[in-house]
Amino acid sequence: MTGDFNIRDNDWDPNYPHHSVHTKDLLTLAKSLGLDLSLPINPGPTRFADNLYDTNSVIDLAFINPNNSGFS
Repeated sequence: MTGDFNIRDNDWDPNYPHHSVHTKDLLTLAKSLGLDLSLPINPGPTRFADNLYDTNSVIDLAFINPNNSGFS
């Protein structure tokens, strides 16, 4: 399961100082589907700000089945 979840959280973006109220719901949904958050090999922003008042962020996430041998 991949996509732009539009949830900023320091669980996947160490530059963001807060936890989102939606993180628990997203992780619970993923777990109910047998999926875990996949952390990137090369971490960094997935959304780049288009103005000086916003910051780059990580909002595009991927969840995988940890038991799938293709993802080891």
